[in-house]
Amino acid sequence: MNAARALRRLLPVRSTRQRLPSRRALWAVVAGLFLVSSLALAVNEPPGERRAEPPPPVEEGLAAQALDDLAAYGVIPPPPASTAPKTEAGRSSTTTKAAPENKLAPARRPALLGAPAGTAAYRGMGTWVDVYDWSATFTRGRPQVSPDAVDRMAEQGVQTLYIQASKHDAPTDVLEPDLLGNWIGRARGRGIRVVAWYLPTLVNPARDLARMKAIAALPVDSVAVDIESKDVGQLEERNRRLVEFSADLRRALPGRSIGGIVLPPVVLEAVNPAYWPSFPYRQLAPHYDVWMTMGYWTNRMSASAYRDANRYTTENVNRLRANLGLPNALVHPIGGIGDRTTAVDVAGYRTAVNDTDSIGASLYDWRTTRPELWESLRAFRR
Repeated sequence: MNAARALRRLLPVRSTRQRLPSRRALWAVVAGLFLVSSLALAVNEPPGERRAEPPPPVEEGLAAQALDDLAAYGVIPPPPASTAPKTEAGRSSTTTKAAPENKLAPARRPALLGAPAGTAAYRGMGTWVDVYDWSATFTRGRPQVSPDAVDRMAEQGVQTLYIQASKHDAPTDVLEPDLLGNWIGRARGRGIRVVAWYLPTLVNPARDLARMKAIAALPVDSVAVDIESKDVGQLEERNRRLVEFSADLRRALPGRSIGGIVLPPVVLEAVNPAYWPSFPYRQLAPHYDVWMTMGYWTNRMSASAYRDANRYTTENVNRLRANLGLPNALVHPIGGIGDRTTAVDVAGYRTAVNDTDSIGASLYDWRTTRPELWESLRAFRR
């Protein structure tokens, strides 16, 4: 009321004599009506006739938001320059799992930005196969799984196969290309996407790069780099080689999606900070499109709070995004080791995947996953 009175005092007193509108005013009214009607038609036009909006740009330069990210996600700030991964599976090479996409809870953060088309391979439910299972070279001529396993994967609802395509000490850049080709062809024939991965030691970065380029030439949906080797003992040199290798790989594969399989930040920052201090998250951020945390809760002590699949997965994803400075980074957290994972673990894992808006999920690996878990794992399909 008082505000209305004050407003009236400020307004000029109108003349009691009414004036007829000018021709210019009438044309302005007509133009305004035409504009309003055009907007109404645009809002109500059929969805199929609308022009697609350009995709939002990829978020960059978010380093200044790191502290805000930590607070927003409820993560305790990690110790400065602490990144020490304790190898989580009792296997020499680990990988990330297919992205779980069955959302059971509404999204809690903004829509994911800047997702390259190839990142679809990491969405939904996946499974893993490494050279110690499929190859003759690393099984003394007795592989434990064959390409026939792809048919059973399809029956269980697997959407992406993550398969190790070579090893640093393999005799060729692509290990047993004929047999590997059978795996890839069988998967594609059953509608299963394929991500081929490799673990570079960085002792010979040029050879590692050559192997990654040869793997990328295979008919796969994406390639991923397993980042965990400490064969280069000197920390600064190891970090330098890792960042340089990642940049070279990105330049060699323009337009291709690349996944980064990384040690769990909880291990590097809370469990064993001396394992890999100063892990170069920010320097690696521009070179990878999807991040896969090796979150094997089954490697944590039963008395530890991190044996809880929900807490361990959630904290790993939140710490990773804060360390990268990318709150909307695409993450596919890998779960526990298959034969040591329970249905209770999978339920907690599913909650964490949904609460963190992660894009996919998978246990490590196909051969060890218990048959009774597949029904609950299918909740990650998208």
